[in-house]
Amino acid sequence: MGRIESNVSQNSHFNPLNPEEFRKQAHEMVDFIADYFQNIESYPVLSQVQPGYLRANLPENPPDRPEPFETIMKDVQKHIVPGMTHWLSPNFFAFFPSTVSTAGFLGEMLCTCFNSVGFNWLASPAATELEMTVMDWLAGMLKLPESFTFQGSGGGVIQNTTSEAILVTLIAARDKALTVVGADNVNKLVVYASDQTHSMFAKVCKIAGISVRNIRSIPTTLAGGFSLSPFELRTAVEADVAAGLVPVYLCLNLGTTSTTAVDPIEPLARVAKEHGMWVHVDAAYAGSACICPEFRNHLNGIERVDSLSLSPHKWLLSFLDCSCLWVQNSNALIKALSTNPEYLRNKQSESDSVVDFKDWQIGTGRRFKSLRLWFILRSYGVVNLQAHIRSDVRMAKMFEEFVRSDPRFEIVVPRQFGLVCFRLNPDENYGSDYTEMLNRKLLDWVNSTGRVYMTHTKVGGVYVLRFAVGATLTDERHVVAAWKLIKEGADALCDQLICLNTNY
Repeated sequence: MGRIESNVSQNSHFNPLNPEEFRKQAHEMVDFIADYFQNIESYPVLSQVQPGYLRANLPENPPDRPEPFETIMKDVQKHIVPGMTHWLSPNFFAFFPSTVSTAGFLGEMLCTCFNSVGFNWLASPAATELEMTVMDWLAGMLKLPESFTFQGSGGGVIQNTTSEAILVTLIAARDKALTVVGADNVNKLVVYASDQTHSMFAKVCKIAGISVRNIRSIPTTLAGGFSLSPFELRTAVEADVAAGLVPVYLCLNLGTTSTTAVDPIEPLARVAKEHGMWVHVDAAYAGSACICPEFRNHLNGIERVDSLSLSPHKWLLSFLDCSCLWVQNSNALIKALSTNPEYLRNKQSESDSVVDFKDWQIGTGRRFKSLRLWFILRSYGVVNLQAHIRSDVRMAKMFEEFVRSDPRFEIVVPRQFGLVCFRLNPDENYGSDYTEMLNRKLLDWVNSTGRVYMTHTKVGGVYVLRFAVGATLTDERHVVAAWKLIKEGADALCDQLICLNTNY
């Protein structure tokens, strides 16, 4: 049997969940987490370690004998924390935020506690029915048509990520189309999105069996706010139809990753429906803002689409991972994804009186994630969630005004939500390559300080700096300090312009 070394004999029972030991260690863990949140500003936002640092500091093999909890936690502090890029830092302005909250954390603890695997109703009735309730609550907050709820013809389900939300709807759209044109014509199916759509869209299409040559990435322009043009969509679709291809799926954006561009839902959906296409709205980040009346207009025309997804972990104080998907016709999803092995058969499911969420997703197993949203919605209420979003938007607007106040900088794309897209452009006579080099240097300098973390993008051929406000712990003083740091870097670069120009 090989050598086994342990503090217990081979014949004794190993108990990995001793209630008293759990209580003690859980208290210590909660203290560690609370201290981490309290002291998070003391850490560099962007990790400063080098590749391979962790393997060099950990043993090659796991221990034969149990190690004390205290020893493990010391190694967390010594080795793990330095290798973390701190997404929860109030000085994190990169990508989009990954929000957290006390209520969300407590809901996650309870989810972990129950360890429910609610693939069908019978496996955990509470998990299924709470998810249905919470998804209908959120649909109401967004003022979605009743057809997107369980009271209507559709309903909502919590996926892990937006990628999965798009994948399951694309599969449903694909199968629906193939029943008409025949399974042998899968290579004729065409899908559409703007060139600002997240890169995962192309990946998802490949997984669903859509030919790479049939993935249309329709160009957008700065003049059009990087929104998808209904005219350009119609032109692309009609060309494909004339070539004997079959338009099947349109992915619209409500808040693109690069600039938070918004595609006009109503006119685009009208074009798509003329050709029988499935229309999905990816509102991963900005969709949450639509619980505020002043942003709800971005969902105008939503009654014309087939599905909508948004991610509460980005802006509604939930933890990763949590992506909400609503569909107007749940039968289309179930028909494409349903499985019914003998070992999962039960009278409730066969009576069609319950929802089995395994038939709304790719996998079978699923966590009790709705607890997180339930705790958040009940603990804070709609009013406070609206105030949270408005506060982030207000701070982004404040940063935007800082940028506008300095003639060396410019706003590249008009701000809509909590993201400001800007760049350093001290002299319009400098070429685009030189201006890009300045901004790359500025970004590298800011991030190397460890005091702030930002990212960049390229849109319309222009290198742009992204400043995304939304980390849960961020307040106005952090935005002010970030701008001062950015100006400090710009001052240093502008002082060196002559030297840089000589070396360039």
